[in-house]
Amino acid sequence: MDSNRLIEELKNPDFYPHSVKIPVEIIQTHASIIFLTGDYAYKVKKPVNYNFLDFSTLEKRKYYLEQELELNKRVAANIYLEVLSINEERGSISLNGEGKAIEYILKMNQFPQECLLSKVFERGELTEKAIKYLAEKVAGFHRQAVTNSYITQFGNLEVIKQAFDENYQQTEKYINFVQTQKQYDETKAYTDKFFAEHGDWLEERQIKGMIRECHGDLHLNNICQWQGEIQLFDRIEFNESFRFVDVMYDIAFTAMDLTARGRGDFANLFVNTYLEQTADWEGLKVLPLYLTRQAYVRAKVNSFLLDGDTFSEKIKANAQDYYQLAWQYTQPQKPRLILMSGFSASGKSTIGKVIAKNLNAIQIRSDAVRKHLAGIDLNQTGSLDIYSLEMSQKTFARLAELARILITLGYPVILDARYDKYAWREPLLTYAQNLQIPFHIVHCHAPIEVLKQRIAARKGDISDANIEVLNAQIEKTEPFNEKEQPYLISLDTTNPDWREFLESQLGK
Repeated sequence: MDSNRLIEELKNPDFYPHSVKIPVEIIQTHASIIFLTGDYAYKVKKPVNYNFLDFSTLEKRKYYLEQELELNKRVAANIYLEVLSINEERGSISLNGEGKAIEYILKMNQFPQECLLSKVFERGELTEKAIKYLAEKVAGFHRQAVTNSYITQFGNLEVIKQAFDENYQQTEKYINFVQTQKQYDETKAYTDKFFAEHGDWLEERQIKGMIRECHGDLHLNNICQWQGEIQLFDRIEFNESFRFVDVMYDIAFTAMDLTARGRGDFANLFVNTYLEQTADWEGLKVLPLYLTRQAYVRAKVNSFLLDGDTFSEKIKANAQDYYQLAWQYTQPQKPRLILMSGFSASGKSTIGKVIAKNLNAIQIRSDAVRKHLAGIDLNQTGSLDIYSLEMSQKTFARLAELARILITLGYPVILDARYDKYAWREPLLTYAQNLQIPFHIVHCHAPIEVLKQRIAARKGDISDANIEVLNAQIEKTEPFNEKEQPYLISLDTTNPDWREFLESQLGK
């Protein structure tokens, strides 16, 4: 059906079998037209065929609308309702009426645009609590996401590299316009080197089942806060290669978007919360690849808009910023190792989170590692077995293993545990000395009565510590020795000026 005629028909309030907020608001993208009527939103596909999507026939438009409905009902069932036909009989157009179907339309519950996370962010109302909840939501979504041998093949090196190569080919003409030759060369060199040297990492992701039916476009414009919860919507339905991806592809999209908006601290919290929920710390091997990819694609899209009537200085600046960010993700980080130490409720995790945001570090909590090793939910109270000496040894061995993996990759790492035994601290100190990387032990402490009050007041934390556990820790802790003293930062977490003190010791 001709798009102009369709718009004229669907902006008429009488077309709909329900009350309509006048005027009907129309939103157009390169591939869709959305009609906002007040209580409901209706979406039709444009009859277009690009190299990455094909809506050129009525049958294809119906198929992809049905795909969009099915995929999105899994994550946002209260938004996505049904696919309806637009029928014509004797020159009269109706919704799900008599006559021949000339178009198909997706009906959705309409939510206020102010609910989009991008709008919430712009109003300065996006909170750490919401970021944490979003990460938990995405982790739950990924746990349920389908994977099989067909989906897994989309994680082949050749498939992934082809998309990167196309991006570079399509953006060569923008060199010395919105990106520098240096940015282009170094960004491309980084990804070329990754594919040449780390094909085993991509294969490892396939073997572990991390190529799944993901979202594919998980930025803040496709997430909303509505009806009291975070909703993920507008999953990619039109191209399997955009949806059958590594879970880190999705994580990179959200983290990149937050960083591009100037909130790298939110991106750090999002990534750390997701990793804690999923135990997918090895995914950090491939995360930088996908971070630079998502920023580069956003840069490319903005570059394309500069070719025609849509040119503006703002779009040009956006393209420049995204190319800069894509390049920035390829630059080496400065690894360092920080051990958080102290009794339960001493503030280790809270302080560790602050340090992680300041240093863009990966924070790994022993409580999470222990429960993942035991195969229980993070919010489930563990039995005494998971706190046995054997399980503690496994937990601290895993913490050390992860630290070595991530430091080799260049990440600053925070290991968040009691570290009350020299035998658990010493190998990490020696490791850091051998690598000549910065090393600190941040020992958090507070009066015993304060610790007991904090434990009694805890809600919604993954730690199972109680007063009995605290008393046992006090009895068994081993003091720091002379070898450790040069690296020790003693932090009273009841001191209101602890942030300033910590920054003076660690640097920003």
